Amino acid sequence: MNSDVQIAGDPLAIPHLLPPVPAHPATVAGFVGLANTIAADRDAWAPLVRYDATTRWYHRLRVVPQALGSARPGEAPLGYEVWLLSWVPGQGSGRHDHGRSSGVLTVLEGELTERTTAGHHTLRAGAQRVFAPGYVHEVVNDSLTPAVSLHIYFPGLTDMPMHSARCAAPADR
Repeated sequence: MNSDVQIAGDPLAIPHLLPPVPAHPATVAGFVGLANTIAADRDAWAPLVRYDATTRWYHRLRVVPQALGSARPGEAPLGYEVWLLSWVPGQGSGRHDHGRSSGVLTVLEGELTERTTAGHHTLRAGAQRVFAPGYVHEVVNDSLTPAVSLHIYFPGLTDMPMHSARCAAPADR
């Protein structure tokens, strides 16, 4: 007796039967995967990094307009931006949120401290934080060596409200 594959052929060998691979991420997991892919390509991002003791340095690596950001029919398109930031010792972001954007922060080199109302978190190279709109934090380089981080915002970052008070120190410090 013949099998279905013997009769019809291998359906995976027929490209039109496969779901299309999205050109851009449309889920949080997809954006984390994009961050990991970019982080792994050190030869692409490392030559771009600059360190500036007078102001925080940043470079937009990629921008995808909202019309291209969603891979699902009927969904509002996401759009996204990818930023590369450097942090010399002592530099910080100030306490802020990211408006209507969600995001993925990935430490590429060095060590950063994330301060939230829940406490302080040390983020070493390879560490990631995923956050939703309205997430308030402060990122600081408390170490003695420079750091580099990658930030993906979806939808693209249009607002970064600053919050006046510093995030409280945890009780155990």
